[in-house]
Amino acid sequence: MDYTYQDIAKMIDHSLLNPVMTDRDFEKGCRVGLEYDVASVCILPYYLRRCAEILQGSTVKPSTTIGFPHGGHTTAIKVAEARQALADGGQELDMVVNISKVLSGDWSYVRDDLRAVIDVTHAAGQKVKVIFENCYLQDEHKIRLCEIGGELKADWVKTSTGYGTGGATDQDLKLMRKHSPAHVQVKAAGGVRDLDRLLAVRALGVTRVGASRTTDILEECKRRLATA
Repeated sequence: MDYTYQDIAKMIDHSLLNPVMTDRDFEKGCRVGLEYDVASVCILPYYLRRCAEILQGSTVKPSTTIGFPHGGHTTAIKVAEARQALADGGQELDMVVNISKVLSGDWSYVRDDLRAVIDVTHAAGQKVKVIFENCYLQDEHKIRLCEIGGELKADWVKTSTGYGTGGATDQDLKLMRKHSPAHVQVKAAGGVRDLDRLLAVRALGVTRVGASRTTDILEECKRRLATA
């Protein structure tokens, strides 16, 4: 095996973003993230403060979404969301680009929208993942977003919200890794449901994945390492 348990666990953002999840589900989900020592727990914004309390003292980061899931919020609202998330203990913010503006080719707006959130988050010493929602975009859009992400020093570029019509494809991941500078990492979200898929995207240069089936993935990881 060319990986350890920690290598795999610290690739996972445990996703708790389903709109029908309850407070009890979120509480349990945060504790799953803690138990399995994942990279982060990504939770609906209103529960972030409690998530941060549960994760305090661990190496699991509290994270949430900005402009989710369609990216059409005004920039001022995205910045307000980011400030609230940072105040609530958020350490990684997953921000959706304004998909409409990307498709309109209004790159100045897209850049300014991203810069506003990235700057306020970096000023607080925390990190931003920029969500593209690739299922709605052409390659030329994805490439330009990678370039802008590099210019603005985004920490990750991310394939999707997990709530669009498609998720992380090998073709998109290769494209994003190729067109992003080395200082920008790539996150795969949507469709990473088992260990084999996680290992496949890892081989393409992905450093983080969004997953809701975290327990299944990491229990399988333990089994394989035990029998290696």
